[in-house]
Amino acid sequence: MLGRKPRQHTEPSSADGGLSSEAVVEARDLYKTYVSGRLRVPALKGVNLRIGRGEIVAIVGPSGCGKTTLLHCLSGLEDFEAGEVLLEGQSLGRLSDGQKADQRARRVGFVFQSYNLLPVLNALENVELPLLLSGRSASEARQRALRALEVVGLENRLRHRPSELSGGQQQRVAIARALSTEPAVIFADEPTGNLDSDSAEEVMQLIDRLNRENGRTFVLVTHAREVAAHARRIVRMRDGEIVEDSPSPGPSDTP
Repeated sequence: MLGRKPRQHTEPSSADGGLSSEAVVEARDLYKTYVSGRLRVPALKGVNLRIGRGEIVAIVGPSGCGKTTLLHCLSGLEDFEAGEVLLEGQSLGRLSDGQKADQRARRVGFVFQSYNLLPVLNALENVELPLLLSGRSASEARQRALRALEVVGLENRLRHRPSELSGGQQQRVAIARALSTEPAVIFADEPTGNLDSDSAEEVMQLIDRLNRENGRTFVLVTHAREVAAHARRIVRMRDGEIVEDSPSPGPSDTP
């Protein structure tokens, strides 16, 4: 249940990718190429990455380095031509499109820069909708949505539509939506990109709390050093490859 006693987990044991014993998601020798006519653009070049349960990992690097492509492949949003992605030990490459969609609905949470909330629905309905689409009963969807919004501190904004919420509040609704299915991992692509510095810090403190108190696993793609500083581990990419994988140096000196 949301808000349950945190799961015990260990921090990464080494700078070369050594992690807690239980991997939530893993990439093995992953290759991805975008093709447009005769143009071939390698996006991922043999990427290996293992995310342990209960980690906060930030994937950083310059624009076009492949970090968002890697997130999409790890989460099953995009296919890849070579290699393997394992989600809780299950190979995504062996699943049908329908099976991958079901995995995303039940075991993966998403938080995007633009919030992706439906403007005609209020906060409660925005959190409920994915639960209903994944086959939950109306009563269970309502209960889970209410609990998730309470966890992110929006129990007093249930009936507010996105246009009636601040950017930080909208992103907290998006986090509640991601939490509501109790996913194995939450992928966040530039989660503070549309927020002012104060709202961004509030969102990152919420992510810290969810990780610390509930053992939630987060994989963050970001350009912002302030966001990366909240991670326990930094994965740096360049030209479709991981060039560094190390513990975070902390807020004061994250480059």
